[in-house]
Amino acid sequence: MSYRFVQQEENAGEKVAWMCRQLGVPRSSYYRWRDATESPTTVRHRELTDQVKTFFDSSDGIFGHRMVHAKLSTAGVEISVGTVATIMAENGWAARRMRAFKRTTIPSDPDKVFKDLIGRDFTAAIPGTRMVGDITYLRTGEGWLYLATVIDLCTRMIVGWAMADHMRASLCVNALTMARDRGHLQAGAIFQSDRGTQYTSRELGAWCTGNSIRQSMGETGQCWDNAVAESAFSSLKNEFYHYYSFETRQDARRATMRYIEVFYNRWRPRTHNDGLPPATAMTNFNTQNQQQLVAA
Repeated sequence: MSYRFVQQEENAGEKVAWMCRQLGVPRSSYYRWRDATESPTTVRHRELTDQVKTFFDSSDGIFGHRMVHAKLSTAGVEISVGTVATIMAENGWAARRMRAFKRTTIPSDPDKVFKDLIGRDFTAAIPGTRMVGDITYLRTGEGWLYLATVIDLCTRMIVGWAMADHMRASLCVNALTMARDRGHLQAGAIFQSDRGTQYTSRELGAWCTGNSIRQSMGETGQCWDNAVAESAFSSLKNEFYHYYSFETRQDARRATMRYIEVFYNRWRPRTHNDGLPPATAMTNFNTQNQQQLVAA
């Protein structure tokens, strides 16, 4: 009878631990009794609900059901996308909604553009050979903070980035320099961008020539020609930046760096990588390549 009383009180919102102490009932005994009265299906559903909640909470409410499913699958949990969607709907767990963002492209002289070498084929067999880049703006209490990125098309990893209170050509050069210095940019690689003045500048052109990088540009007004870079900024804005207020550029810089290096590169699952985060996909590729070299 004591066990049934505890169960009734738990359903009424009382804490199990407190009730068990009052009745002198060990919590472990109560849970054994409770589980014995539930069907295997009920127990399994509760376990899956706990696991879904763990991954949803770990994303700070960012993940939708497909991302949660990807993380569960990577962790070895057997569960369908539909079941994840049902559990999240039952509990009111929904991903943050996306918001639009403003482009920062300043059109350049049409005589200074480069041929489109990507052609909306955003794939690459080897990391460091095909990259995309773009610039976006971040609001702070001190004014705008501009972010330039370089994304590897093989793994979708943001391999280079730079932030400043301006969006001159040096911002883009610094992002590419980070990618190069980290070993993520091979000689002869293609770098796709829009036709903004930063990317058609002499400064960036000289850097690309000096590092044997081939510049590539999409058509004016065609966001799909640089869709991977646009998508990355959309994720950053709608999963993270729109939900915070930064008084200083330095605060915004630190938080954005954490988002890129910790969350986006090392935690966020990507369908392109079969559910693996970009950094994991990069590591796996490098490991396999080293093993092949040793075997040869």
